Amino acid sequence: MATITQQEVAPLHKQLHVTLQKEDYLPSFEKALKEYSKKANIPGFRKGMVPAGLVKKMYGSSLFVDEVLKKVDQEVYNYLTTEKIDIFANPLPVQMDLAKLDVNKPEAYEFVFEMGMKPAFELPNLGSIPVKRYQIAVTDAMIDEEMDRQRSRYGNMTEPESVTDGENVLNLTFTETDAAGNEVAGGIRKDNSVLVRYFQETYRPNLMGKKKGDSLQIAFDEAFAGQEAEWILQDLGIDSGTNRYFRLDITKVGLIEKRELNAEFFEQLFPNENLQTEADFRNRLRSELQSQWDAESRNQLQHTLYHVLIDHTKITFPEDFLKRWLKTQGENNTVKTDEQVETEFPQFLNQLKWSLVTDKIVTTAGIEVQQEDLRAFAKQQLLGYMGGQALDMEAEWVNTYIDKMMKDRKYVEDAWNRIQTEKVFLWAESQVNADLTPVSRDEFIRMNKEHQHTHH
Repeated sequence: MATITQQEVAPLHKQLHVTLQKEDYLPSFEKALKEYSKKANIPGFRKGMVPAGLVKKMYGSSLFVDEVLKKVDQEVYNYLTTEKIDIFANPLPVQMDLAKLDVNKPEAYEFVFEMGMKPAFELPNLGSIPVKRYQIAVTDAMIDEEMDRQRSRYGNMTEPESVTDGENVLNLTFTETDAAGNEVAGGIRKDNSVLVRYFQETYRPNLMGKKKGDSLQIAFDEAFAGQEAEWILQDLGIDSGTNRYFRLDITKVGLIEKRELNAEFFEQLFPNENLQTEADFRNRLRSELQSQWDAESRNQLQHTLYHVLIDHTKITFPEDFLKRWLKTQGENNTVKTDEQVETEFPQFLNQLKWSLVTDKIVTTAGIEVQQEDLRAFAKQQLLGYMGGQALDMEAEWVNTYIDKMMKDRKYVEDAWNRIQTEKVFLWAESQVNADLTPVSRDEFIRMNKEHQHTHH
């Protein structure tokens, strides 16, 4: 009968000694040998009539090793399950000399594994930690800006020969470069349309007189700032323009004739809302902008809560074990160098810590992701795909679409993780006493930019 004992190496770091007697693995080996004899296809013998002795001679060694290792894995799994031992990843083999496994001399074999134990810890008292929730009030100037942006966005385009003022539109190809103007391998390369007035006022003189086919070399932070920079970064699909350089190739110069403020324009932007006057339109824009900035404020709060939970949750890790485990996790079973492990370990430990914190919150708060949560998520996502237009969410085609998505395993797993994460942050928000702090839009953007710079 197999025996398993534990030996402590260091806090949260143990060795598992597994001893197999030949009676533990021989029956399964002999069974595997018989099964293989039935399936073996060897010239000179009919299928299923190959002598067991010949099969053992030809394939016995590999079958023997396979069955011994299967038995070891089974015993380790059963032991960890029975003893309710909560470990990181899989046990790492320390002593496993496969050359000693001799099909002709079966005997007792000992295997040694090491394992890292998950630590016990407590979540911090979030209510005692100072946290700010910023309130961004939508101003008349912000509404003017958004109204002008939408009038330009839906306006009619003409094509003058060259740039003459801030109302010109440039069709640009953004190509990421280094400071010297050399293209960055694997960098950003994307087309985008940009109003000349989106450039910083100090930079705009460089654009006057430019024509189709001209190019400019820019430092992103010198060319763009504020909300305009945020819009362009979003279009380019990157988080920060800090220390980034681009070549801008002009593929078209345009001039927008702005849309008139009338009911037809209002209906195009907000269908079925019966907006008739400019005042109606401004009020609707105010509501839309306020929702957007409230969402940005909430995102910022959640980002803060992530750092609060990471920084204030005290967890001890079996670092030596985890470093050895990380070293073996290279692609194609390659072993990482010590230098690679040391470089990757801080981020790896942070991710591991967040995983433990999340699991603790899920258990503490009794968080569950139900089927109706997944379907509601899919419906909300569908609404986003349709541009937010009014839909009958109970229509047959909608439910058919949702049913199809619920059969997509990858989609469901991704949705499940996102919903659980949202519920984790909802719980964290409910635990803090956030100080509601009014702040201007520009100040909020500046703080976020400084924060991103600090954490990258």
